[in-house]
Amino acid sequence: MMDTATFNFYLTITLVAGTLFFLITLWVRQRKRIEYLEKQLFAVENKLHEQQLSELDYKLNPHLFKNVLNTIQSHAYQTYHSLDSLSSVLDYILYESKKKYVTPHQEIAFALSLIEIYRVKLSPLFELSIKKQIQDNEPLFNQRLMVPLISIDLIENAFKHADLQSPNSFISVTFIFKENTFSLTVANKVSSKTPLKKERQGVGSDLLTKRLDLLYRDNYKLDKFVEGDVYIAHLKIDLLEHKAKMLTAR
Repeated sequence: MMDTATFNFYLTITLVAGTLFFLITLWVRQRKRIEYLEKQLFAVENKLHEQQLSELDYKLNPHLFKNVLNTIQSHAYQTYHSLDSLSSVLDYILYESKKKYVTPHQEIAFALSLIEIYRVKLSPLFELSIKKQIQDNEPLFNQRLMVPLISIDLIENAFKHADLQSPNSFISVTFIFKENTFSLTVANKVSSKTPLKKERQGVGSDLLTKRLDLLYRDNYKLDKFVEGDVYIAHLKIDLLEHKAKMLTAR
């Protein structure tokens, strides 16, 4: 039978061996952890080094970087400009068109933005002429007397029915506001596929006439006619007379 001294000796040896095994295992785990962190640090340092080299390349080639930006801008400008015009048109349709009247200034600005959107589909060689004769110092120019979207039908028809392929084709749009009278004249060379005899009387044209009759009655004039292969539409609204009737009706 083992005496007490021998038992304590073996117990001590077992405890020491167990402690050494635990410490060695812990050391191995810690060592693996350190190696893993060193690898991660090395990877981060390499990535940082590559980034620094990349930044140096940009600094060494500023003109190349600028030229790339200019190229992107030149291709994106037309789209950006169209989107900017589209934003203005959508704002007008969503908010101003719900009102009974807008100012001549607002309606003309809307029409110009609409034309810029349609301009995108035209060839650079296509002749699109926009003319303005605006006396913006007249008091009625900023008074709510214009029916919103009243100019859309004439402009849309021009882009829809114009001959966009002919070398001498054109669209001409003229805005005039003087002596408190709003005038819009739209002319375009008609495509050979469009029958002139119908004078393009569609649903849109009927609605335009009905709106003009309902709100302006005897204070407007709308003419549509064909001269050769050119279609011309002219709208004129006497806003001063219209305002006078509005005041009388109150």
